[in-house]
Amino acid sequence: MKFFITGGSGFLGKHLAKLLRKAGYSVTAPSSKQADLTEAASLKSYSTENYDVIVHLAAWTQAGDFCLKHPGDQWLINQKINTTVLDWWLSKQSQAKIVVIGTSCAYAPGSQLKEQNFLTDIPDPSLFTYAMTKKMLVQGVKALSEQYGMRYLCAIPSTLYGNHYDVNGKQLHFIFDLMKKIIRGKELGEDVILWGTGAQKREIVLVDDFCRLLIQLIESNATGLFNIGADHNLTIKEFAQLICEIVDYPFTEIEFDTTAYTGALEKNLCNDRLRAEIGELDMTPLRDGISETINWFYSDMRHWR
Repeated sequence: MKFFITGGSGFLGKHLAKLLRKAGYSVTAPSSKQADLTEAASLKSYSTENYDVIVHLAAWTQAGDFCLKHPGDQWLINQKINTTVLDWWLSKQSQAKIVVIGTSCAYAPGSQLKEQNFLTDIPDPSLFTYAMTKKMLVQGVKALSEQYGMRYLCAIPSTLYGNHYDVNGKQLHFIFDLMKKIIRGKELGEDVILWGTGAQKREIVLVDDFCRLLIQLIESNATGLFNIGADHNLTIKEFAQLICEIVDYPFTEIEFDTTAYTGALEKNLCNDRLRAEIGELDMTPLRDGISETINWFYSDMRHWR
């Protein structure tokens, strides 16, 4: 199969492209500099090839309170990106199956995080605009599928973690923020101050596990929406304690800023549909994945200095 990946230079894109190539697939994965998806004609030069699968990963967002500060820009930029890709899919690559990435923040706080609720749930206000761009993307591929008989798959991930994440110059997903702060606390003597009370719950999936499961879904010719979660969640305090144990930093030294932005209080995706499609999920044990990622941090001082 020939794959075309948008967002190919991003965290998820790099890992997915690597695993696809390792599996023997052909992969074209331009960076945003090579294809600025906010420009309608940006994919014109890639139209001479016929691809079997388009994996649309590109999105304009960051973690933390970024969505609160940039709702208008998020709407305009992500709608332009998604329209460019969907129009190219319809007009130039209609033979391809498109794979898009949803977001767990599209689910309503306190709801059952099941795929049938993805489009109908009302997202948390702090993440509302970004979540709605993802809902619009899913509705877009569904609408094209209904009218033109095109094929689509949507994967909805938990927070992804692992090696080769850009930990400089932007707001970090919580697990990288915890690692960076605790490592800097140990190595540089800085105060470790975490957002919230530490009681908020999160789940994380090693990025290579996510990619492997996504490839299995593609190879099984699955269609529709699929959560890809960890099957369990922990509190921020529990994640911090685990990181402290691994790097040998006293957890009692950590401070919690209860006035800071905390986001959703709990996330735990239901994997029932995923398991029904591909069978039991072989996930990397959490401690092993966290240890591997911390070792990567330490392998290059630039990641935490």
